[in-house]
Amino acid sequence: MRGRICLAGVAALVVSGCAAQDPGPVAVPRVEPVVLDVPAASSGGACRLLDFAVIEEHTGERFDVAASSSRGDTHTCVVRAERALLPELALTVSDTSIDVAGFTADVQPGGARKVSKLGQAAYRRTASAADGHGPVAEIGWLAADDRLATLRWTLPKGTDRAAADELAERLVGLAQTVDTRTL
Repeated sequence: MRGRICLAGVAALVVSGCAAQDPGPVAVPRVEPVVLDVPAASSGGACRLLDFAVIEEHTGERFDVAASSSRGDTHTCVVRAERALLPELALTVSDTSIDVAGFTADVQPGGARKVSKLGQAAYRRTASAADGHGPVAEIGWLAADDRLATLRWTLPKGTDRAAADELAERLVGLAQTVDTRTL
């Protein structure tokens, strides 16, 4: 019992001492959240081949979120803006033993346009809008290091196909910056 009285007495002295010296309300400074500009490469996988600033330079779109996935010899990176689901850019890179003739016959979609100065062989195409999203611009190429790569940009619903066609041309420049040898 004696221990309880002493503790209560000490607590009363501390409280009364604090109350006598209370300076009143304390102003707490406003703290702004810290926004980190983390590179896409920090997500690993195929994201190591992309850079947010380079994407913006070629497309005019600023992305700030990246996620990667790998399964077997296929590596994927998806980038988008934090506050929007679309547009979305996906890069897929797979090891392959296909040659240029096989790429042209089996990989290049019908109606796609041939692209020069990108890998061993390349194409670009625009796909129509589908349920839940707008048109899709796509660049596919057979890289010099026996890798098959695809950049696929999915636009928001309501975007016209002409915008996707224009974007497909700009994606060729972005694809030329992707060095699949570093994966």
